[in-house]
Amino acid sequence: MFDRPPQSTPGTAIPIDDAAASVERLCSQYDSRLNDNNGELSPQDERELKAMAAIYDLDTDRSPAEVWRDLRAVITRQIPLPNEDTPLTASTAPLTLLVVEDDADSAAALTELLTEAGHSVVGPFHSAAAAEAAAALHHIDAALLDINLSDDRTGIDLARSLTDRWKVRVVFISGDVTAAAQHADLAEALVLKPYTGPQILEVVARLGERIDA
Repeated sequence: MFDRPPQSTPGTAIPIDDAAASVERLCSQYDSRLNDNNGELSPQDERELKAMAAIYDLDTDRSPAEVWRDLRAVITRQIPLPNEDTPLTASTAPLTLLVVEDDADSAAALTELLTEAGHSVVGPFHSAAAAEAAAALHHIDAALLDINLSDDRTGIDLARSLTDRWKVRVVFISGDVTAAAQHADLAEALVLKPYTGPQILEVVARLGERIDA
């Protein structure tokens, strides 16, 4: 189901450090402009901000500060900034991952992808209730959560429960960018639909490199 990574050609790949530096510069720029002008932007800067937000289908009919809050959450969860407090290690140990995905085909593809990469998968589940019960019975290193699930609870509700009760690290895998942005504090990363296999594996690799503070 996932696309295969394209064949690499010189000059086409963007190193993760370069991407993180670009995101950091953008955040610094808009943070300072909004702080220095009581939440207002020049017409040109506001047009640029709305153009960036439109890429992610975020609601741009709001104040610049509100639009930037959600856009900032989305881009920093996709490319974590380099000055995070959590240290890194070169460990590539396999993880035990909870997979919660409402779409059956996507769930099966995720499970196959992660298993072939050497990780253990708990699930997949399509409801928050089943996933939460599984988390109570297994050691979980991290959870990959869709936001819109099949029962009366969302991936947001599940993320809050997993982090509060068992300190499970969360990655949102969703097309609901607005919901993910508004609750970005619950997740360490965000992978937007439609995503590819390499995108998922890259995020999981970053989680595997983090050690508990």
